[in-house]
Amino acid sequence: MAPVAGMHYLTAPVIAFTVIAGLALFLRWAFRSEPRRRPPSDDGLLTRVATLSRQESALALRAVLSDAGIRSTVRTSGPHRTEVLVFPEDAARARALAASFPAA
Repeated sequence: MAPVAGMHYLTAPVIAFTVIAGLALFLRWAFRSEPRRRPPSDDGLLTRVATLSRQESALALRAVLSDAGIRSTVRTSGPHRTEVLVFPEDAARARALAASFPAA
């Protein structure tokens, strides 16, 4: 069988392979994961009131906040870095308690 319209029989597979390889490279670039490209942490409705180096200290502060009637949560954001988060309406009272907390 003769080539159609002067196209060589390897031209179509080479073009298809090139398109697929280009698409694979683009997707690898677009979805690469690099620590410096991470989006900033989203606290949602919560406000950070303290950052402590030990999780035990953060849990103790959370207990103090709970005794004062302030709802809170603890988030570990890295090694030796634990954050205490509260709702914005309780942030001022929580910061005052955190400032008087011995481990803060």
